[in-house]
Amino acid sequence: MANSHRDKIAVVTGAASGIGQAFARRLAEDGCHVVIADVQAADDTLKAIERAGRRSLFVQCDVSSPDDVAALAAEVERAFGQCDILVNNAGIFQMQPFDQVKFTDWRRVLSINLDSAFLTCQAFVPGMKRRGWGRIVNMASSTFGTVTLGYVHYIASKGGMIGLTRALASELGPHGITVNAIAPTLTRTPGAMKRGPRPGDADMEQAFVNNARRQAIPRGMTPDDLTGTLSYLTGDDAAFVTGQTFYVNGGLVRA
Repeated sequence: MANSHRDKIAVVTGAASGIGQAFARRLAEDGCHVVIADVQAADDTLKAIERAGRRSLFVQCDVSSPDDVAALAAEVERAFGQCDILVNNAGIFQMQPFDQVKFTDWRRVLSINLDSAFLTCQAFVPGMKRRGWGRIVNMASSTFGTVTLGYVHYIASKGGMIGLTRALASELGPHGITVNAIAPTLTRTPGAMKRGPRPGDADMEQAFVNNARRQAIPRGMTPDDLTGTLSYLTGDDAAFVTGQTFYVNGGLVRA
């Protein structure tokens, strides 16, 4: 089969580092031109895309802001004319016991983790529908299928992402657009290392060890463990796959 990624335009949110950076690099290696939307500078990601011989664009964007997402869509239209692949990766996590969660905390997590995907989909789906082709991949979390304490707002946002994925798949399937989700486990990223240990973990290194012991594949997860699934879901081989959540977590959740 011909390379179905070749010269497609991919937009990846939260791609300055971590999982998003690995996604942007893999899509470039697959043949996509890649737009990075992030609040942080993304120089390393831009260099990785350029090393792959693909065009790149960085747009500083708060994906929870309707105005910023509208500006992102305008920049993509100006630079590339379209968005073929949308990866809703941007997200935050905040460990708090439920009785310590303020409404402002709740809204911040939900707005960045879930509202952002609603906004970006509204911005880019009309163009995908006109062209009769599109791929949307949303980031969920294995915490939605496990016992995890202290992340009520985070887990609620990721459960919402799974619901959004299923609902959009139903609406957009007739237009040649697939919508799927990837649910990773604890992944070794700069953000995760800054987060701090969970209850029962002495530090983040111990958190990775303890998490790995619960998996069928007993080792820590890295962003590169996710890129193959992304490549599959954004290509033509997955043209008949939609509305699904792929638990990529070494067997932590055996659904």
